[in-house]
Amino acid sequence: MALVTPVIFQVVGYQNSGKTTITSNLIKTLAAKGVKTVTIKHHGHGGRPEKPTLKDTDKHLHAGAHASIIEGNGSILLQAENHYYSLDDQIELMKFFQPDVIIIEGYKFESFPKLLIVRSEDDLPLLNKVSNIAAIVYWKDELYLKITSKTNVPCFHIDDKMGISWTLDLLLKLVYKNDPKR
Repeated sequence: MALVTPVIFQVVGYQNSGKTTITSNLIKTLAAKGVKTVTIKHHGHGGRPEKPTLKDTDKHLHAGAHASIIEGNGSILLQAENHYYSLDDQIELMKFFQPDVIIIEGYKFESFPKLLIVRSEDDLPLLNKVSNIAAIVYWKDELYLKITSKTNVPCFHIDDKMGISWTLDLLLKLVYKNDPKR
């Protein structure tokens, strides 16, 4: 089986903007279309992300292992400690699963194509700070004119299902471009 370079796409916005909900909807819709998707999530809340306590894995890590993997009943949990893993490192790791799409939730300032979520007027400066915006989802109607006066990318209200549909169409187009045999 020839490896196909996965499509990498980001969903970005400030905390509590709806990134996880939109990402989950994209994953569900892509899966229904037979598109294999993996995700990378940036833990932007500070500190280490919470993890379930795994006795043996924790023992291995506390003993000095840099990473530990546990498998059971078709599930794998990888935990790595004491090293900074760049986004590029994480992308390379996820390529092991041979996905069609890698969705990155967060990492606003990376250069991959992205869906930007704007929840309030305080988020508008992201329009000038974030690159490679493919589309924008906004929360409040009064944001529409402020956003469209600064950019000409497609904009969708958070409740408009067309935002997910448009993004899905974009991702499928990129997947088929990467793998014409699909």
